Amino acid sequence: MANHVTLITGASAGIGTELARVFASKGHRLALVDRRGERLMTLASEIVAAGNPAPILIPCDLEHADACDKISAVLAAEGAEVEFIVNNAGFGLFGHAIELDRAEQLGIIRVNILALTDLSLRFSDSLVRHRGGILNLASLASFLPGPGMAVYYASKSYVLSFSEALRQELAPHGVRVTTLCPGSVSTEFQARAGIKPGFEHGMLDISAADVAQAGYRGLMANKRVVLPGLGPKIIPFLLRLFPRGFILAAIGRLQLRKCRSGFRGQTSVSHGAMDQRGGAIP
Repeated sequence: MANHVTLITGASAGIGTELARVFASKGHRLALVDRRGERLMTLASEIVAAGNPAPILIPCDLEHADACDKISAVLAAEGAEVEFIVNNAGFGLFGHAIELDRAEQLGIIRVNILALTDLSLRFSDSLVRHRGGILNLASLASFLPGPGMAVYYASKSYVLSFSEALRQELAPHGVRVTTLCPGSVSTEFQARAGIKPGFEHGMLDISAADVAQAGYRGLMANKRVVLPGLGPKIIPFLLRLFPRGFILAAIGRLQLRKCRSGFRGQTSVSHGAMDQRGGAIP
């Protein structure tokens, strides 16, 4: 009989690590994906030490064209069938789109959009068979235009739209699809990048552990969208009260202030991994 696994991408740090801990504590056997194999091994040791099944480790970079094929091949070799997918990996770049490296920005699309879409569709038969679910990591950025992080914000808007549509299509098959949209999450990234958190960080800040717990509860309760914390719940409502042009200008000013607080040149953030891609969601 095949093993049922929960596949989690971007598992080596931040929200990804916390999601792995939560799912493992609830009895899920995990398949963990990340670029840094050594970090995966450390996390796996922690999970096993807590009395949980040993995770399947799949070191690979989702920017690579063959990454999803590799994930599928490893799971097949292990005789594992996917019951839940957590598409957590993602990253973004601060700066004006025309000034940032074009290849790096296309990498955002490959990780945040292409890989997420591929994995969501690739294992759909297994999800239907086991009446499982998908938890896709979006962001409060999903509801906003993002001058200063144009490709990242657009990618998160895609995640929200795609997830809601897929939810409607898979519901008759008993498969739940939940989109997790956190606001500001404190990690090592902010100190490393030299960002001085502004007033908006205090309003939206929530720990990665709390985000993971909220995401798990939301998926199990079959919620459409999860907005952890009070601030993120209010923002989408308030956005309806202001013209789009006003919001564009406000976000542009906010990003410029971040740059003046410490950003120089090309800097990036991530909720799936640390390394030079950071470890936070704006």
